[in-house]
Amino acid sequence: MPTAVVAVANQKGGVGKTTTSVNLAACAAAMGKKVLLVDLDPQANATSGVGFEKVEGASAYKPLLGEGSLTDKIQSTAFERLDIIPSETDMCGAEIELSRLDDHLLRLHLALEPIRNTQRYDLILIDCPPALGILTLNVFGAADWLVVPLQCEYYALEGISTITRLLNQLRNTGVNSRVELLGVVMTMFDGRTKLSQQVVSEVRNHFGELVFETVIPRTTRLAEAPSFGKPIIHYDKYSAGAAAYEVLTQDFLKRLKL
Repeated sequence: MPTAVVAVANQKGGVGKTTTSVNLAACAAAMGKKVLLVDLDPQANATSGVGFEKVEGASAYKPLLGEGSLTDKIQSTAFERLDIIPSETDMCGAEIELSRLDDHLLRLHLALEPIRNTQRYDLILIDCPPALGILTLNVFGAADWLVVPLQCEYYALEGISTITRLLNQLRNTGVNSRVELLGVVMTMFDGRTKLSQQVVSEVRNHFGELVFETVIPRTTRLAEAPSFGKPIIHYDKYSAGAAAYEVLTQDFLKRLKL
């Protein structure tokens, strides 16, 4: 079966995008899948979230510009079956450099192809920057599927309508005719507030089956885990956050037919 490439994206920051990328990747690996996590966010939070430092020259920056191979940037993490292509601050420059190149929206697609063709991984999961710039558009150009984390707050639906419009544009312009929305993950859910429940029900009315059944709770343990360089299932296996991401990952893998 060909490797599935999944982008985790939302142009709004602070919605649990990186938390979702790291924990989906870690849970899928713990469930026996071979996973490559690609951190394309210059803030490199997914990188530190699996225990890596920012190291100059370690990111996808040069391969995106056609210098060297993306395969050479793959590193093993401390977690079985989970590898990473880390990020670092030089990725900020990629936005500007890429815009000057031919096929500037297909650079990641071209760089990832050799890795996909080896079928070394069941799943490639890409953490996008919290903006709809050239890096994020490159991810959309390379992905088969898109997962959108949405915070349980008033402005949640605004972000997703922009992404839906953008996906349609990418398909219509021929940049990537196969990319589909795999699902919407409701994050930072607080069961004590009426607002959280209203937002979830509104998003479910709007997107129906596309909204994952599992909601991710707002918990201290989930917020602490990245500072220890560990996904939640390795930081506190019996926490509510770990349970939520494990159930979410089962549904996620089922949708991908993995």
